[in-house]
Amino acid sequence: MSHSSSHNLAAPGTPGRVCGTTGLGVCLDAQKFIKLNAVVGIVFLLLGGIAALLLALTRWQTVHLLPADWFYRILTFHGINMLILWILFFEVAILYFACTTPLNARLFSKKVAWVSFALMLTGGVMVDYIIIAGKADVMMTSYLPLLAHPLFYLGIILVAVGTLVGVFNYFATLYVAKRDQSYTGSVPIVTFGATAAAIIAVVTLLHGAVVMIPTFTYSMGWTPQPDPAWYRLIWWGLGHQSQQVNVCAMVSVWYLLSHIVVGARPINEAVCRTAFVLYILFINLASAHHLLVDPGVGATWKIWNTSYAMYLAVLASMIHGFTVPAGIEIGMRERGYTNGIFGWVVALPWRNPAFSATVLSLLIFGFLGGITGVTLGTQQINIIAHNTLRIPGHFHVTVVGGTTLAFMGLAYYVIPLIFQRDFICRGVARVQPWLFGFGITMLAFGMSFAGSMGVSRRSWDIEAQGVYGPAAHLWLGVLGIGGVLAFFGLLIFALLCVGTLFFGAKIKDRAMTDWGTPPALAGSKAGSLAHDHYATKGTMVLTLVFLACFAVYYFANWKALADVWPVR
Repeated sequence: MSHSSSHNLAAPGTPGRVCGTTGLGVCLDAQKFIKLNAVVGIVFLLLGGIAALLLALTRWQTVHLLPADWFYRILTFHGINMLILWILFFEVAILYFACTTPLNARLFSKKVAWVSFALMLTGGVMVDYIIIAGKADVMMTSYLPLLAHPLFYLGIILVAVGTLVGVFNYFATLYVAKRDQSYTGSVPIVTFGATAAAIIAVVTLLHGAVVMIPTFTYSMGWTPQPDPAWYRLIWWGLGHQSQQVNVCAMVSVWYLLSHIVVGARPINEAVCRTAFVLYILFINLASAHHLLVDPGVGATWKIWNTSYAMYLAVLASMIHGFTVPAGIEIGMRERGYTNGIFGWVVALPWRNPAFSATVLSLLIFGFLGGITGVTLGTQQINIIAHNTLRIPGHFHVTVVGGTTLAFMGLAYYVIPLIFQRDFICRGVARVQPWLFGFGITMLAFGMSFAGSMGVSRRSWDIEAQGVYGPAAHLWLGVLGIGGVLAFFGLLIFALLCVGTLFFGAKIKDRAMTDWGTPPALAGSKAGSLAHDHYATKGTMVLTLVFLACFAVYYFANWKALADVWPVR
């Protein structure tokens, strides 16, 4: 990575530099806030991970670490830190990156960025303090009539407002980039995907404002209690839709990292962009599966969401799930790796942590998260599965396994790019995504199978119910061991990032050390497969395997449902 203090971006007088490895321009103003948001996000990730370890060792009934009051307290702490604070801070960092570096653009306003960061940090610290102080044992959903301290709701409001300010800065930066003509043609697909995430974030955070502000005024004694049924409906417009922001950001990272590492390119970029538009229009409605057994929601709305809207969102995910590996296959075959159907798979840079994290994110999110998510979104199955451990089993492979792994992979490239320091302990870094991915998969399997046996979610002690046999305890043990492994994978990632910031070799004025990229073989030519419709035969086979797995799992669930509701 080379540095040039005299390099300016498209706007005259805007300081920047150019990365000698990637050729990307870096706005120094944006760089500062990418650093701040990413570092704080990783801190909240570590806090949420510590809480996750304590919870896993408590749900593992043989260990049963925490007492009941601290179990629910730490459960609240874990949910807030992992699903809101870590994700939102890192996503704001991604937004600042996506609207500046790929476009060679300047950040719209440092002052606005400071306001966003200050509001988010103040709110995050406030929420965590109130939870640990024992004044908000309401879990992440904080369903009414459960009531927390007013500062709990105020802190969430501050985080939401701060994020909205950051999103405004993102859109303003896009406008400035277009006005300054810092790029030509359409925005890169990573920026397009980030824009879709930003649009969904606006809708999501507005839901948060609608539900949290009246709850805050109620906690202060200023207004009557909001209707609990109304609260549940609107809250899930915040709770589940926040995961859809993650999905858009995650998919954008897939496209970015696969292109950087192996030269992957979408076989049809217009189709990929259309899939992001489908996300904007329909993926928000996927929150319906949390309300399928809610008496306050009408049958017509449930049928529309589960029979139509959900499948249009699933179609978008299936498009991305095909085009990303297909793009990787095209990139590898154009580099000369053309032996057989899967010769290109063998030659992939599996020791590159950015790439391995990307592929693991794709597999865990697609195979495990996608299959389980569609099934749990079916109303008949949802009725018997929703309040069991199958639900957290599902979202731990989507948000934790999918999104977090993708963001970890991004960090392995962005930290050297933005912080200008090379990673320490590169051998350990190569192992880290595999350890975390294996651990989180074990944890999710333990949750899902225990949930299939009826073990409830958010339950401190299943022995009190006295209906679970040795098999349920076995799977809770798998949950616990997986949680321990995932925690160590997370801890290693946090230590690698922090250690790199303090002890990593400075890479100013020299190229960044490559993690590993497959070399182009003799006779290879970029773009040679642009019009070859048979170039992705390996991906087609993998797609058929996925569909077969989905069919088997889906009909197995209907068989289990038939055992519960016998047809005579």
